[in-house]
This record gives sequence, structure tokens and C-alpha cells, in this order.
Amino acid sequence: MLSRTAANLYWIARYMERAETAARLLEVGARIALLPSAIGYRSDWDSLLRASGNTTGYAAKYGAPDQKAIESYLFFDRDNPNSVASCITSARESGRMVRTALTTQVWDALNITFQELRRIENDRNRQEWSRLTDWVMKQAAMLRGAIDATLLRGPGYNFLNIGYHQERGDSTARLMDVKYYVLLPRADFVGSGLDDDQWMMLLRALGSHRAFRWAYGGEVTATKIADFLILNPQCPRALIACVAGMANHLGRLARIYDHETPTQTAVRALMAELETQTTYRIFDEGLHEFLTRFVGQAAALGGAIHD
Repeated sequence: MLSRTAANLYWIARYMERAETAARLLEVGARIALLPSAIGYRSDWDSLLRASGNTTGYAAKYGAPDQKAIESYLFFDRDNPNSVASCITSARESGRMVRTALTTQVWDALNITFQELRRIENDRNRQEWSRLTDWVMKQAAMLRGAIDATLLRGPGYNFLNIGYHQERGDSTARLMDVKYYVLLPRADFVGSGLDDDQWMMLLRALGSHRAFRWAYGGEVTATKIADFLILNPQCPRALIACVAGMANHLGRLARIYDHETPTQTAVRALMAELETQTTYRIFDEGLHEFLTRFVGQAAALGGAIHD
């Protein structure tokens, strides 16, 4: 497989997963806005920009944080390469460049999403944000379903899935970090009823609320949720599950080509670290610090995959 074909397949998955992450950030923002301001922390939309790494670009164009401007910047703004519109457009363009490497169903899922996006953009002032975020998540799920149901389990399938797992791990870490950027303004809220409610809000935004209840039940605690979203391999969005997925598909590529690269060594090292982690060690380091370090490690791994 040509490297540019592999790269386009890898980025189709990353762009669509990134579009879904932007939509989930908007959903988190909407849920935060519903919190009673009397409790202390209502709606710092600027924190969503910081969690998603979009602060500099937004400030250069819009200046001071404003809810409507941030919503538009995260969904519609083509000057933002991480917006929903930009990511869907880039995914479709990558798909067009490797059309012969995709099944009809996968291409249709990409192209239909892009065409519907254009209609939404033409009528953006009449759109409800809750429906827009739901639409993005449904379209992303439709594409993943088409890939799993119809694509040959060859190199292209593996590169797509490496992209998905890479981006999903990064987005899970960033969305978890929103909890500390946005939700708790003071340390004395930790362990309170407000703290528990906010953790559950984060689980709902990740689409993992019911799965968490099935896995743990009973009392909701920060330790349980951190274990679920970082160290529990049964959770499809857990960091360890995402790294395991990358290791699996990188291993398949190594077997297909009978050749290993530094990526296999790097992903095995990251997997080994997560397998020996505990929630106590994570909180001792600091959850924010741990997540920041993971995002950096994932970015370095992404660079190795690119090479």
C-alpha cells in the first residue's frame, strides 16, 4: 500500500473521530450551562477551548470568549481545522483521494455526511445545537459501522482503525480534563454531591453512563470513574482500550509486511505503563498531570505512525 493511501485512510478515521469529539465538547458545554450558577461554576466556555486545544486560533479571530462565538467556532468555522465542519470536509476529501480503497458503503457514508453538512450550513441559524451534536455522533457511528461491516481486513482496515483508536484515546483524555478545566472551581467541592453530579455529566457526554452503571453500580466516585475511563479494558473509550486497539492493528500490519517499526515498540511501552498503573498512582501524580502526559505520549506515537 502506498504511504499516501495509508495516510489518507488513517486521517479519514481521525477526522471523523475528531468531529465527534467537537460535538461532544459542545454537548458538555450545553450541560454545564444548565448547572445552577449559585453553586459556583456555571459556564466557562473558554475552558472548552483550552481542553480542545483551540484557544489561540479562537482568540486570534474572535478575541474574548463568548458562548455563541465558541459554539460556531467549534462546529461551523472553516478557519478552525478542528471544527466539525472542517473535520467532516477533510475526511471526505481524504476519502475522495483513496476512493478505490473504500467500499461503496464506506464512501456513501462519508459523502452523504458531507452533503448533509452543506445543507445544515446553509440553514445554520435555524438549527438546534442538541440536534446538531446528535447528528454528528450518528453520522460518525454510521461510518464506523460501514467500515466494520464491509471493508476487507487488509492494511487499509488496519490504518483506519489505528486512526480511530489514536484519536479516541486523545479525545477521552481531553474530555476528562474538561472536568478540571471547567467544572470544579475550588478544591472543597471535591467529593461533594456537586462533584458526583459533574462526573456523571461527563459520563453522559462520553456516551458511557449506562456502561459505567453496568460495570460498577452503586456509589459514583471519582476513583471508579477514573478507573473506568483510563484502566478498564471493557470500556471502549478507556485509554487502555484505545492503546490496546492501536497495538493490535499495528501488530497486524507488522505481520502483514513481516516488518516492525519503532511504532510497535512505542505502543507496547505505553501499553505496559497503563497495565501497571493504578488509580491511586494516577491521583497521586494528579489526574490533570497524568492526562496531559498521556496526550503528549499519544501525540509522539502519532508522529511515529506518520513516519
